[in-house]
Amino acid sequence: QVQLVESGGGLVQAGGSLRLSCAASGRTFSRSAMGWFRQAPGKEREFVAAISWNGGSTYYADSVKGRFTISRDNAKNTVYLQMNRLKPEDTAVYYCAAGPYTDVVATAYDYWGQGTRVAVSS
Repeated sequence: QVQLVESGGGLVQAGGSLRLSCAASGRTFSRSAMGWFRQAPGKEREFVAAISWNGGSTYYADSVKGRFTISRDNAKNTVYLQMNRLKPEDTAVYYCAAGPYTDVVATAYDYWGQGTRVAVSS
């Protein structure tokens, strides 16, 4: 089992930056692929970024490519999402997830955090 706790959300002006963290507990974190998803009000949950178990492969949604960076520190059992040049349309609740392999589909992930809210003002 993996327990996930996100942090780092908040209110930021357009063009600003935030770094989200996802702290994991459980023995399987270092062998788990990790993903970030987000859900805006009235919209479905959507893929943001994913990283393989060793950090060797990363994937991004087109909407965040070049602005967001996913990384992980297996020694700290933590995955990060650095978000730069934020836009109002990035406003959402951001969730981290753990699963056996990287995927853009939410159903591929077995464990989810409770989410952290990001609001970007124009």
